[in-house]
Amino acid sequence: MPQPLTSPEVQPATRTGAQLVVDTLGALGVDCVFGYPGGAIMPVYDAITEGASRHILVRHEQAAAFAADAYGRITGRAGVCLATSGPGATNLITGIANAYLDSVPMVAITGQVAQPFMGTDAFQETDIFGMTMPIVKHSIIVRRPEDIPAALGEAFAIAESGRPGPVLVDLPKDVQQATCAPPRKWRGEAQVLPAPAPEAIAEAERLIAAAERPLFYLGGGIARSNATEMVRRMVEESGIPAVATLQALGVLPSDHPAMLGMLGMHGHRAANMAVQECDLLIVVGARFDDRATGKLAEFAPHAAIVHIDVDAAEMGKLRHAHAPVCSNLKSSLAAIDFAPGEIDAWRSDVTAARETHAPRYDAPGNGIYAPALLKTLSERVGDSFVATCDVGQHQMWVAQHCRFSRPQAHLTSGGLGAMGFGLPAAIGAKLAEPDADVFAICGDGGFQMNIQELATLRRYRIPVKIVLLDNAMLGLVRQWQELFFAGNYSEVDLSDNPDFVEVAHAFGIEAFGIERRDEVDGAIERLMNARGPILAHVRIDPEENVWPLVPPGKSNAEMMEKRDEA
Repeated sequence: MPQPLTSPEVQPATRTGAQLVVDTLGALGVDCVFGYPGGAIMPVYDAITEGASRHILVRHEQAAAFAADAYGRITGRAGVCLATSGPGATNLITGIANAYLDSVPMVAITGQVAQPFMGTDAFQETDIFGMTMPIVKHSIIVRRPEDIPAALGEAFAIAESGRPGPVLVDLPKDVQQATCAPPRKWRGEAQVLPAPAPEAIAEAERLIAAAERPLFYLGGGIARSNATEMVRRMVEESGIPAVATLQALGVLPSDHPAMLGMLGMHGHRAANMAVQECDLLIVVGARFDDRATGKLAEFAPHAAIVHIDVDAAEMGKLRHAHAPVCSNLKSSLAAIDFAPGEIDAWRSDVTAARETHAPRYDAPGNGIYAPALLKTLSERVGDSFVATCDVGQHQMWVAQHCRFSRPQAHLTSGGLGAMGFGLPAAIGAKLAEPDADVFAICGDGGFQMNIQELATLRRYRIPVKIVLLDNAMLGLVRQWQELFFAGNYSEVDLSDNPDFVEVAHAFGIEAFGIERRDEVDGAIERLMNARGPILAHVRIDPEENVWPLVPPGKSNAEMMEKRDEA
């Protein structure tokens, strides 16, 4: 969290607002800023060349926000994106919404027209403050240059504390250009949460002790609160089995004895059935998202609920909590004794179900079976493997079949489901953690939404490895049209895709293509041994579907399998 900061003893008598922005980012320890210049933010760009923070020039502002988002997910510190007014600011909106829905710390700094022109429909003026109000934790319009350090300190403190999220700081151009004496001291106050209520702790312990079929429901809040190791110890000491949301994959490794898999629409059968059969659901840092619960009225129908979360607004919002434990997640977990009664029979049943319903990888034919490729890739790379995904079929295959050593190794757009996230997120992840092996796992649809960021990879020689799964389709939409819209394949055909290998070469990126199963091992070796950025164009069957699937409006007990496809 930001600490009280004091301006250096030796300093100029005056600084411009833009210089104070750069000074403050350096004082806050911001080592990387993702941005794109323009008229209303130009004073900051004039000053940024003298600052301590490295600036990464992306090729679209949306990519700046996605890269900052991934940086925040990896480090737990607010990622920073920078854009000009008008279209620059509006291009950040999708990335800001993505961070908001996935509770990711971010500070978005936008230029604004000078204050005398605000509200006049001036050139490149938009009310970005008003536009983003529903998708930020807080927003600030700075009116005086001397307020800039405190405003930025507050922005970082709010973004990183409590339930993390994005904060917008809007800087009118005249404020950037005006001068003032630098403030001597300023502070960012971290949010302090009350301790969990003793009566909620007592009720949680009573329910846990009485349960015969308890189950942990692990959510993304575990990663955001850096509580992974605590949760692992809690699961191992209690022996209670667990399921995970999309955002919590990696809290427990997929081969952990207690881990039943991902729950929800494309979850594992053993995980979904355990939720339907449990008599106590211990929800840790999750929010009962509809993609996880299916038909909410039939979700965990026999279970009492212990809900442990940092955000009081989530308590009872979608499901009544018999024991609502609201506080800092680590404090709450430390206060509860997770000591169940006799649950050996329950553990044996769910473990047997996991083994019975384990995925198979012996798909017929000579074509590349994406789940098998992704499983092999993640296992071969090992604990340094980090995947960033676009949204679609490949995203679900990554979630179902890749091995993750920690939740920060799986970066995906969950709540918003934003295509185009994969490549810019990989840039942010690699710069946040240079020693990780970062793979952008992309679909041919999502990849083309931010394909211009190949230029960013080339400019900075960022050694991101791209696995482009190309089925010449908007695959997940096509699957739904096949199953639920009588095969009316409306606007999903991408058979006129470019030659992605040649596209990558045009950007100066090493690239190669494969389409047969016997080429997979060599491709993985080439990806792993590449020292710079590299793209593997992987052609796959356009008719392959993601299984299992919970149909819309159905409970998680009503999963469709591949055998039901006909």
